[in-house]
Amino acid sequence: MRPRKNLSTLSRRSLVLARNKILIFALKLMVSAASLFLIFRKADMAQVGRILKETGMPSFLSASAIYIASQFLSTLRWRGLILERFPVMKLFSLYMIGSFFSTFLPGLVGGDAVRAYYLNKDAGKISTTLASVFLDRYLGYVSLMTIGIAAFPFSLDTFGGSRYTWLMPSLFISFVVSSALFFGLQLGRRFRIMTEFYNYFSIIRERRGIIAKAFIISAVIQFMNFFIVLLLARRIGTEVSLLHLAVLLPIVITAASLPISISGIGVREGAFVLLLGLVGVTPEAATSLSLAWFFSVFMGSLPGLVFYMLHFRKQETEHA
Repeated sequence: MRPRKNLSTLSRRSLVLARNKILIFALKLMVSAASLFLIFRKADMAQVGRILKETGMPSFLSASAIYIASQFLSTLRWRGLILERFPVMKLFSLYMIGSFFSTFLPGLVGGDAVRAYYLNKDAGKISTTLASVFLDRYLGYVSLMTIGIAAFPFSLDTFGGSRYTWLMPSLFISFVVSSALFFGLQLGRRFRIMTEFYNYFSIIRERRGIIAKAFIISAVIQFMNFFIVLLLARRIGTEVSLLHLAVLLPIVITAASLPISISGIGVREGAFVLLLGLVGVTPEAATSLSLAWFFSVFMGSLPGLVFYMLHFRKQETEHA
């Protein structure tokens, strides 16, 4: 009788988890929908449509190509952070698969979780695999925050004394404090997986050259993202300086990364309208720029589908 009872308990737990996932997805969908509704009320969407149409496919393709190149650089950063050695193209395929899942299945499957899952099939140690994925993403955010806080003193006029003037410094301080607490307190270390997780950081911390190289690559990747936005802004006829983007995009990216919406949809556009409005960009232009950026990433993630199909076919062949 006990096996049946255990199966029944597992079934109930699975049902509860499924319901929670559906509820969380529904709440995120509501946030995205409400945000888009507010933006659509403020911006002339007919004009937004015209701006996007006039942007032209070559501009989207150019931005997508830069995005793919940034993903390849991200792969090189990740490869240096993995304790075992894997072929670059294998890791690049996993990076692109993760990008595809994040873009095309927002709110359902996380791209980082996908690449950790597939890499773990070869690495065989989920704790260190997850740790490498975490550190890869963490160093990218460190570089973003560093650029933002470095640009802040030179961009005080950007905010014009508005209530958002100290948003970047507040964000930076919160990040530093959170990092200190996470690495200092080492929460959850009594669990085996977390012990191995923190042991990975102890090992990688000694490899300062790798960390420095990963940080430099991260900074280059961030400037590539800035260039994508600059390229699209110029194409739609909006003047935004690199200095403006250096201090504003970290805030936008942070807001869009919060797990409160579907892949940042709506939140990202709202942040663009709000913050770029401080430098005289109209709601229509800001919304168009945000959507153009999203569409470029959307198109740039399509190769991930090809890599996924090839990966899936290879697995079927191996199991045949």
